[in-house]
Amino acid sequence: MQEFSLHGRKALVTGGSRGIGGEVVELFARYGAEVAFCHVGDGSNAAALEARLTQAGHRVFGTECDVADAAAVEAMAVWAKEILGQVDILVNMAGIGGDKAFVDLSIEEWDRMIGVHLRGHFLVTRQFFPDMLARGYGRVINCASQLAYRGAPALAHYCAAKAGIVGFTRALAYEGAPHGVTVNAIAPGATETVLLGGLSDEWRARKLTEIPLGRFGQVSEIAPTILMLASAAGAFYVGQTLSPNGGDIML
Repeated sequence: MQEFSLHGRKALVTGGSRGIGGEVVELFARYGAEVAFCHVGDGSNAAALEARLTQAGHRVFGTECDVADAAAVEAMAVWAKEILGQVDILVNMAGIGGDKAFVDLSIEEWDRMIGVHLRGHFLVTRQFFPDMLARGYGRVINCASQLAYRGAPALAHYCAAKAGIVGFTRALAYEGAPHGVTVNAIAPGATETVLLGGLSDEWRARKLTEIPLGRFGQVSEIAPTILMLASAAGAFYVGQTLSPNGGDIML
């Protein structure tokens, strides 16, 4: 459908080598965007994704970047602007997982979770947001979680980071919208990814009982929401957090 076309657009997806991010890279490419993406320590998946999409005739480029590292993010931004010319669409998907009871949570584990998620959104967005404002066009799409709203045991650090992203999205949306730059987020429910697989069997079993659909989501059920927000079809969404979650939380 024409309103979902991304032809002529240049996109950057963090955490784009696999999971929801990888699905977004593929979907954006199929809908006409040139796409750069980054990952951490996932070179084989990144190379395979880049090669497959390039062979299909798409312009897709991958690199490594820890989004919690300010210097690495700055270098990645220079790289992205060099190969794409500009970034019209930014999708902040990079994330980490892991469950641990709050009483056992170390300062280092807390800082790493906040660093990758909330700090990472800040560091990456600040590299591209000013250029979007100057051009009078841009799409920023952040990745929160339905757990930002409902919380979960053994995930205080994760829930805090994701709740921060919801607030960050709403605040930044006020600054972007008057200049043609929309800022929105998604808050996916539990989705079959490597991050979900890293959680304990007990956590997964308990979680299934809380989801009305009785199953976890698939990345193919999450990425289309991001495509919509990135395209002309999502032009009237400002400061929103959309939550494809199988009914886990009903906002």
